[in-house]
Amino acid sequence: MRKTQKKQAEDFLKLLGQAHTEIKRAMHNGKSAAAMDLLGQCQEGAIELGDMIEAEEGEGFVTIPILEAYCEQVYQIYEAVRQRGYADADKACKSLDKLLSRIRNSVRNDIKVRIEAVFLPYKASMWDSLESVWKAADKALDCDAYVIPIPYYDKNPDGSFGRMHYEGGLYPDYVPVVKYDEFNFAEHRPDMIFIHNPYDQYNYVTSVHPFFYSRNLKQYTEKLIYVPYFITKDEVPEQYCVLPGTINADKVYVHSEKAAGMYRERLGKFINRGDLEKKIVGIGSPKIDRVLEYEVDKSKIPEQWRNLLLHSDKKKIILYNTHLNGLMALNAHLTIEKIKNTLKWFQIRQDLLLWWRPHPLSIATARAVNPGVEEKYTEIVETYREEAWGIYDDTEDLNRAIALADAYFGDASSVLLLFKQTGKPILLQNRRVRQEIRK
Repeated sequence: MRKTQKKQAEDFLKLLGQAHTEIKRAMHNGKSAAAMDLLGQCQEGAIELGDMIEAEEGEGFVTIPILEAYCEQVYQIYEAVRQRGYADADKACKSLDKLLSRIRNSVRNDIKVRIEAVFLPYKASMWDSLESVWKAADKALDCDAYVIPIPYYDKNPDGSFGRMHYEGGLYPDYVPVVKYDEFNFAEHRPDMIFIHNPYDQYNYVTSVHPFFYSRNLKQYTEKLIYVPYFITKDEVPEQYCVLPGTINADKVYVHSEKAAGMYRERLGKFINRGDLEKKIVGIGSPKIDRVLEYEVDKSKIPEQWRNLLLHSDKKKIILYNTHLNGLMALNAHLTIEKIKNTLKWFQIRQDLLLWWRPHPLSIATARAVNPGVEEKYTEIVETYREEAWGIYDDTEDLNRAIALADAYFGDASSVLLLFKQTGKPILLQNRRVRQEIRK
């Protein structure tokens, strides 16, 4: 049974005890009609409580026979008052109090509280920022864990909503997905809601459906928990620390105590809400957990990639990761030229296989923030995919690329920090430097 339901049951039992006092007073004062009305209400309430317990705990649960005995005793007293106009008030209410005490003890001791935890990812490629927490919740015997992928929209340059996306079908087979429009948050009122998108309406590129803004979710749960979809090496930029999700969350779990200190310092300039030491907690990142425990499922590798990998026994695989920042910059043309140059250089290298994995929101970002760059960037992507001499990875599974690559080349990002966990070589790219291409 849920915590809220158990509390409802315990609160109702308190009301029954108060009703017994009123029944005794009415019977002592010869107010038979009032006593009978109260007895009827007690019986109806006990039946409703029994139905709720049976629905949650199963038919024949140990509390049910005690409630049935209580209802029978109420009926006997009711009939005595109805037929004779009186009953032994002290004896009658003592018998009801005795049964009520047994019901209270059973509810308190026999009904175990179950926690309900809801996870609200939006992009399947970012599921790794919540997965290990979900696994722990799903494994716990006293927890019901729900994964509910939520819809999100591209944003047009004017800030309006564009195309809607729903990626519920892109999660691993072992993750049971609940459709977002089939879960009633008002009825469930989950004990915990986990989010990894902190922006609400303040993201220039995408927006989750407004229902799932952090300020709205707070009304449906006792504990809103934000787990960032990214990790940082040193400084956590202030703008990431003071987003709506960070402010509205009851708990924020970040990847290190150093990062937690930065969040507390920056957030403390804007809000004064209790103890930030308890609100911001540095306990590690599910993204790192995922990298360390990941095993490649070769059956899930696309056929075209398998052909490239099959002929790359003597080649080193280079993960080429490009971030959003270059496409958002005023000098984005440098990014375009850098990517072109890099692809040409790797294309002629017979000893290397390029595995290009751009940030999943690259095209959407260029469209929303730097429209003049979108066409040029999209042309590069399409040409690379058509020529098919390297791997283009826009799948949801980042960790496969990290696991199979021999080295990392590209931009500074949380992907780089995850790759660092493997101990394999890393080289950062400089947008202003061009590789010399010798055919």
